[in-house]
Amino acid sequence: MADSKGYISKTELETHKKPDDLWISIQGKIYDVTQWSHHHPGGPLPLLNLAGQDATDAFIAYHPGIAWQYLDKFFTGYYLEGYLVSDISKDYRKLAVEFSKMGLFDKKGHGTCILLTIIALLFFICVYGVLCCDKTWVHLCCGGLMGFLWIQSGWIGHDSGHYTVMSNKNLNRLAQLLTGNCLAGISMGWWKWTHNAHHIACNSLDFDPDLQHMPFFTVSSKFFNSITSAFYGRKLNFDSLTRLLVSYQHWTFYPVMCFARINLFAQSIILLLSKRKVPNKGQEIFGILVFWTWYPLLVSLLPNWYERVMFVVVSFAVTGIQHVQFCLNHFSSSVYVGPPNGNDWFEKQTDGTLNISCSSWMDWFYGGLQFQVEHHLFPRLPRCHLRTISPFVKELCKKHNLAYNCASFWKANAMTIETLKSAALQARVLTNAVPKNLVWEAVNTHG
Repeated sequence: MADSKGYISKTELETHKKPDDLWISIQGKIYDVTQWSHHHPGGPLPLLNLAGQDATDAFIAYHPGIAWQYLDKFFTGYYLEGYLVSDISKDYRKLAVEFSKMGLFDKKGHGTCILLTIIALLFFICVYGVLCCDKTWVHLCCGGLMGFLWIQSGWIGHDSGHYTVMSNKNLNRLAQLLTGNCLAGISMGWWKWTHNAHHIACNSLDFDPDLQHMPFFTVSSKFFNSITSAFYGRKLNFDSLTRLLVSYQHWTFYPVMCFARINLFAQSIILLLSKRKVPNKGQEIFGILVFWTWYPLLVSLLPNWYERVMFVVVSFAVTGIQHVQFCLNHFSSSVYVGPPNGNDWFEKQTDGTLNISCSSWMDWFYGGLQFQVEHHLFPRLPRCHLRTISPFVKELCKKHNLAYNCASFWKANAMTIETLKSAALQARVLTNAVPKNLVWEAVNTHG
């Protein structure tokens, strides 16, 4: 138990990591956030994943300076015994302070307003093309524009979940609903729930939902043991069907990505229909209903079933590019099993991410994902500044002998396919349940 000096040991702190008994340490001070977890804007999951340990670096990454003043009401009066800060954490915190002094977290530019205008224009062109033109090729181009529109709206949805992209929180929420729920059919509540978990537990096989894609994909043979997902609260069974699909995953990756949008639709609807608490659930449901009103109606106005099907396929396939981009940043990076550790925050974030090298004129295409390392370290930073801070992050990695992972778009694709192929071949060796054939043997012959 705590001694008379008001200190508790690391071992005792680790016992306070349950939903009804949730303590964390920030800069050596112990806070009881059990009740606050039910009201935490990021949801209870990030707090639970970091419960019973030091969470200083994560707190700095996700909270503006004004948040520090609210901590006192959760202070237990205890301090962490033997609290030490690693050299890399010291440097990371100094860097965060410097960026704050430079005003980078507050300078958002006009990119969002410009992008919203472009999205509105693209939407008008798509609707006009469907209603006022009778050429098949025009309709197919409109389907492609719709997919491109969804990609760009996805960047706004992503950014608005990390920081306020508009002038105030109400307009930011409106931008979220319009670009996410209404325009793209994806619940922002679902996205924030999964994305916060991904950032906190970057590339943890059992805590990061962005790596849990069974039965279609696995990035590690550790999934063959049917590990339990801490995020979904259920066992990820590696059964015969999963083994079959995984054995061919390096071939099916791109085709599946063309229709990955369907999974996002399904996950959004499942969450909103569940009993899980979702902030502003009524707004979320309304936005999804808006999407499932205008999109099927627009498709139905096409002259025949061939064009309707092709319009949907093309729009899904084009937006599949974005789903591929999401995978490139993490699939080929280092993975681990278990909860995130607040004491190696910087190391885990850099080790589990991959940057994509590109010229500045291509930044619109990647939406900030090309600087995934920087984004994971400073998720509140507007993406217009990610290129600016990149040299500082690279220098910090070099100073502490940490890898700063970066590859070209094509190299990142090759690395991802190689990761999937490696797991696929291991799945085939695991059992003879998946029959091999001469084509497979020829393609996978080594030497």
